[in-house]
Amino acid sequence: MRIPLPPVPLDPEVVARAQEYAAGERTPAEPRDAATVVLMREGRGDVPGPEVYLLRRQTSMAFAAGMAVFPGGGVDPRDFDADLSRDAWAGPSPADWAARLGVDEHLALALVCAAVRETFEESGVLLAGPSADEVVADTTGDDWEADRVALESRELAFTAFLARRGLVVRTDLLGLWDAWTTPVFEPRRFRTWFFVAALPEGQRTRDVSSESSSVVWLPAATAVAQAEADELAMMPPTYLTCLDVAAQDDPAAALAEAATREAAMFTPTIERLDDAGDRWTMSMPDRMRPLVAARRGSSS
Repeated sequence: MRIPLPPVPLDPEVVARAQEYAAGERTPAEPRDAATVVLMREGRGDVPGPEVYLLRRQTSMAFAAGMAVFPGGGVDPRDFDADLSRDAWAGPSPADWAARLGVDEHLALALVCAAVRETFEESGVLLAGPSADEVVADTTGDDWEADRVALESRELAFTAFLARRGLVVRTDLLGLWDAWTTPVFEPRRFRTWFFVAALPEGQRTRDVSSESSSVVWLPAATAVAQAEADELAMMPPTYLTCLDVAAQDDPAAALAEAATREAAMFTPTIERLDDAGDRWTMSMPDRMRPLVAARRGSSS
């Protein structure tokens, strides 16, 4: 099934279901808090802009099956461990993150932990180090893999992992990018905060996540083009994020842009595609409309 990338018309069945929710005829599912990380590296070819790391989710997954996604997932209850802020935290404080994420400190700490934990679980990249000035150089050994598997299976809590390794979370390596909530008419919903991070020097990604069938590094602009050509299946937020990141010169520029942002949680609804009357599409944040319009203009 082709995913309707903005501003592609929606299937009438989707429109009808969305209108039923809008009319109060159905009760939406409660969204679960989640974090995702756009992992970036310098471009290695002729396509300008950062490359991004994408996982293709297993077709058996209950949510976003077969979709290309960034590393990420739901918050683990153990991500809320308040002791982490004192013992294993470097960079902006939970209070600072709370102000930018638009949540309380308790949830801010959990979201940042979830972002770092999920990135390690799904790519083998760890945004942590032995001190506030260092980052782990290599996580490819068998002992690291054993810990990653234990984290992924929830046999090991993230805080226990950090304590065992003597590590601190490098929250200064994360940048805040965006925030999306799954539309009300979807049966499984997430309230997801999007972060960006550059691949730490010396580390490398590995195809390790049990939730993905394949992984790939692609220039963000190439990912956009492949999604538009129906060669790479993406949910609209992933597509729009790739389009947004592709506008940056490199990972450093993206992180500098992230430093200026605060989260404004956006929940897509349906909106009329044009003045013709009966065609509908997914809405998008207003700040994305010029990028999409320019993209459509260049593709026409």
